[in-house]
Amino acid sequence: MILLIAHVKGGVGKSTITVNIAAELQRQGKDVLILEADPTVHTVWNWARDREANGYPRIQCLKQTGNLHSTLVDQDKRYDVVLVDTAGKDSKEMRTAMTAAHVLIAPMQPNQADLDTTQALVETIEQARDFNPDLKVVGVLNRASTHVFATDVKDSRAYLDEYPELPIADSVIYDRSAFQKCLDDGRGVVEMKDQKAKAEIQLLTQEVTGW
Repeated sequence: MILLIAHVKGGVGKSTITVNIAAELQRQGKDVLILEADPTVHTVWNWARDREANGYPRIQCLKQTGNLHSTLVDQDKRYDVVLVDTAGKDSKEMRTAMTAAHVLIAPMQPNQADLDTTQALVETIEQARDFNPDLKVVGVLNRASTHVFATDVKDSRAYLDEYPELPIADSVIYDRSAFQKCLDDGRGVVEMKDQKAKAEIQLLTQEVTGW
């Protein structure tokens, strides 16, 4: 299975979602590869290096740019799950990965700046489906407020109802310190003590792989 974590906007939390789903899938016994396809950022690469250095089970990480289609088709035969983390912009890497992926996971923060890019994302998805009509797509609300009176998730869902081409996951990832901490030392939140963060990632992973 090829899971593409992508968006046309940066800063939505793609790398955090990528490494945490990878850690959960590994915990389930899956053989996992992460392909980092951002030529300027090394977040996932550094996370994988720190993970091994700190004694956690190794997750293979590969860096590649350019046309990813043939590489992904090949790696899909070698691993149970391949996760692809692309740059936060419209890119050759994102578009070619869309032609091979089984599921596109599009993280977005529940704020107007991220929501305003939805139309551009949907247009890109529709173009990709000309080459990959079976591509499944799911948007994920990420870094949502934990405040008891916050309405950002409800308001964002109402806004995104206008885009049926981009169904939104039932699972929501909230703004928790554990998600930053996990990037610092090569862990997934499923390997940490924050039970709420752990449950969020496990539910999201179950939801997206169930597609």
